[in-house]
Amino acid sequence: MLFSKETFWELFRFGIVGVIAVAINYAIYLVLLPFMDKSIAYAIGYIISFCFNYWLSAHFTFKKETNKKNGIGFAGAHLFNFVLQIGLLNFFTWLGVPKEWAPLPMYCIAVPSNFLIVRFVFDKFGKK
Repeated sequence: MLFSKETFWELFRFGIVGVIAVAINYAIYLVLLPFMDKSIAYAIGYIISFCFNYWLSAHFTFKKETNKKNGIGFAGAHLFNFVLQIGLLNFFTWLGVPKEWAPLPMYCIAVPSNFLIVRFVFDKFGKK
């Protein structure tokens, strides 16, 4: 088997939380895009979805309590992820992808890497 049963279900729950967090981020981005620069609109959406994502990742995805250590680790993982996403967003628009669609291929690259980092954080610093 490629994954353990526990890892499979964590990945499945991560997918559910990720889809909701991405939808929040993308919706806010699209609403703000006509009024401001794409990077600022994206950052505001990211920050709002981050709060939702942390709580659900801890309690639903990894079934751990939130605490200072995993909060700091989660924030660090997401800081890396945010820089990756902003870089990819600007890269895809530079390639000519319309700014309304540029987050979609960016998510395909950034979300899987985020799972690995966040899973490490909750395995190392989370309490059941």
